[in-house]
Amino acid sequence: MNKVMLTGRLTKDPEIRYTQGGAEPLARARYSLAVRRARRVEGEPDADFIFCVAFGKQAEFAEKYLKKGMLIAVSGRLSVYALDDQSGQKRWYTDVIVDDHEFLESKAAFENRAASSGGYGGDSYRASAPAQQQKPQDSASDFASIPESIDDDDLPF
Repeated sequence: MNKVMLTGRLTKDPEIRYTQGGAEPLARARYSLAVRRARRVEGEPDADFIFCVAFGKQAEFAEKYLKKGMLIAVSGRLSVYALDDQSGQKRWYTDVIVDDHEFLESKAAFENRAASSGGYGGDSYRASAPAQQQKPQDSASDFASIPESIDDDDLPF
């Protein structure tokens, strides 16, 4: 079974392209997620940067709603392929082909974090984490809440 599930923050806005062939253009979105990993050795990076590719309706969704710095969950399948570089050497690449995206923070929380940091960069997450640990509100706009039992060190980035 080839199934991948990731949680991470977008490192930049998705890049969108449309195919030129065929009866109808097909959207393709490509973006990378910074996915936290357990640090085993001091000085070792604590995140992996994983490329994701979405097609069709999922790509159109990414174009319309996904922005740099957003915390999302992605499910899909792993795709490994090889291409020849300019010198003729074979290079191997790995992408996650996206089946589904899910928001893991409310739009209001994302916009508040972005406004308080002056942008959508990942460094702002730690600074705004205490505000996101408040008790969840009964609002249809909230997608997920962070339990109060999680402290800043358990939050990604």
